[in-house]
Amino acid sequence: MKLKTTLMAALLAATTAGAGWADPVKVGMITTLSGGGAGLGIDVRDGFMLAVKQAGNPDLEVVIEDDQRKPDIAVQLADKMIQSEKVDVLTGIIFSNLAMAVIPAATAQGKFYLSPNAGPSALAGRGCHPNYFNVAWQNDNLHEAAGAYANEAGFKNTYILAPNYPAGQDALTGYKRFYEGALAGEFYTKLGQTDYAAEIAQIRASGADSVFFFLPGGMGISFLKQYAASGVDLPVVGPAFSFDQGILQAVGEAALGVKNTSQWNKDLDNPANVAFVESFQAEYGRLPSLYASQGFDTANLLLSAMAKADVSDTEAFRAALKEADFASTRGDFRFGPNNHPIQDIYVREVIQEGDVFTNKTLGVALEDRGDAYADECRM
Repeated sequence: MKLKTTLMAALLAATTAGAGWADPVKVGMITTLSGGGAGLGIDVRDGFMLAVKQAGNPDLEVVIEDDQRKPDIAVQLADKMIQSEKVDVLTGIIFSNLAMAVIPAATAQGKFYLSPNAGPSALAGRGCHPNYFNVAWQNDNLHEAAGAYANEAGFKNTYILAPNYPAGQDALTGYKRFYEGALAGEFYTKLGQTDYAAEIAQIRASGADSVFFFLPGGMGISFLKQYAASGVDLPVVGPAFSFDQGILQAVGEAALGVKNTSQWNKDLDNPANVAFVESFQAEYGRLPSLYASQGFDTANLLLSAMAKADVSDTEAFRAALKEADFASTRGDFRFGPNNHPIQDIYVREVIQEGDVFTNKTLGVALEDRGDAYADECRM
């Protein structure tokens, strides 16, 4: 799948009058648009392209390809975009195993990579790079906040599980970094797994007083439905990835009341977010997800840098990105020393509004949180 943006002259005239855009920038977006996890990639793409449309910058071209959630495909696409398409910036990857396969090679070739999602610990610490910016979070962050919430909720013996890939490993590491209680069990599932009967049986027999899980996309839908049907009645806490807007409708009542952690929610009361939620609904006919907000912020970060520097001037463009001079949907946002966000992370609760399952913000779990790996970064 390939998409190149061409905006109508009337829109350009209305939105770019007086703007001092620099040299043209070509973006290669590699994201998951089919198979498991497609909803995540679609939301990142749609959020990104909404910001592009709103900016009306004729000097920004976006080429979009589907990685099918396969590392080898992602590598092939990145090579093609760098060698044949001559892109200046890469973005879009959802899953951390794909990020690890693509990002180090792309930045080593002098390309900028702006991550709208995956934030593996290996790229936040010793594997950091001046041309790699994460606009979402470092993988551990939302799980750290879940651990902090678990303490406040009085959980003393949590059973924890996640898929066995870099983001899953970071998830359990992050939860344990802040959680102060004991572990009733710790288990890594297969990536893409859909049958959780054995894991739920282990939870039932473990003596746990609570469950923490990270199972993004369809994995989370399968687990929650099976968990609700099992009769196991332990409180669940998790990151937003398993309780986000695109997932909740499929899960339904089984998710009601669940507490989850996120750096964004649709009810955050700042002008950028209010306008984003309204415009996303108008454009696509659905509520935005966490992933859509991250795609939107990633595009606006890029546009803010384009307004200040030429992409051909690597040092100046890098400095412009580092400034993060854009209005984020999540409110306060800045980069830490390893080009990863410093931001608040919230506790949300799954609720029902009419026929729609969604989240409401309860409060801040971690304030101005950076990440645990920044001190290892030597840039």
